[in-house]
Amino acid sequence: MIAVSVLTILIALGAVLLVGAFICCRMAFAVPDQTGHDPRELLDGEQYQALEAQSSALITAAMEIPCEWVSIRAGDGFPLYARLYRAKAEDAPAAILFHGYQSMALRDFSGGMQLLKELGYHVLLVDQRGHGRSRRAYGNYLTFGVKEKEDCLAWVRYALETFGAQTPIVLTGISMGAATVLLAGGEALPSQVKGIISDSGYSSAEQIIKKVLAERHYPRNVVYPLLALGARLYAGFRLSDGEVSDALKRCRVPVLFIHGEDDRFVPCEMSRENYEACTAKKTILTVPGAGHGLSYMIDREAYTDAIQRFLCENLTR
Repeated sequence: MIAVSVLTILIALGAVLLVGAFICCRMAFAVPDQTGHDPRELLDGEQYQALEAQSSALITAAMEIPCEWVSIRAGDGFPLYARLYRAKAEDAPAAILFHGYQSMALRDFSGGMQLLKELGYHVLLVDQRGHGRSRRAYGNYLTFGVKEKEDCLAWVRYALETFGAQTPIVLTGISMGAATVLLAGGEALPSQVKGIISDSGYSSAEQIIKKVLAERHYPRNVVYPLLALGARLYAGFRLSDGEVSDALKRCRVPVLFIHGEDDRFVPCEMSRENYEACTAKKTILTVPGAGHGLSYMIDREAYTDAIQRFLCENLTR
């Protein structure tokens, strides 16, 4: 009788654990359907609202630029989509752009996409897995760059097949998109990838999640293990594989790090940590007064100059 009671208790505890992990997984990693969402709808917070007019104008201009939709399949079968903006010159270099956590490509890269187009690049503006058009009937989970880095490599292969086998490529990401390209930098990238631009990237999935949990007053010693379990069981990835700084120790591609010094979501210190860990040729620009992903808005001249110099040094044929 006692053994049966203990077994019953263990089963009940296991069920509670699994349900808790599922709820945490849904809250942290599930991507809401963005159909019909306007990219001009800004995030909450004074830093974003202060730039509403400038941001809306940039996004509106980006939305009016003609593009074609292209698609590929990720290695795990996930359908992936991107906007393709072709350069006038067929033999132009290519830029592949990855947006942030639960964000939208045109919102995050309204300025960056237009800058790269003006510089004569083919531009692939990617909807990350689970976001925008990159959705499937079930299981639309983001993975903090872990599976997204493999998606990045798939888009690199697509770019080489589409634009030519010798096309120079730059990878660019904001926030979680920055983690995506930096984690890819720790892999064996094709030699045609000449540079990586990281804007507002975090140093590890664990660190940024624990920071957010602390800010929201969740008991992180309880919630984080549930999140890690939920990620493994339901979203199919390990949070421990999202160690960006570790990947940068294996990176052999030049990296430009950009970060706002007043970033209240991903601390600027995380980009400094990534910069120190990076073993490749590297440059860093920090922008005083800029919030998360807002460096372009706050100091467009410094931002543009840093990117142009980086591209000139590393992507010239």
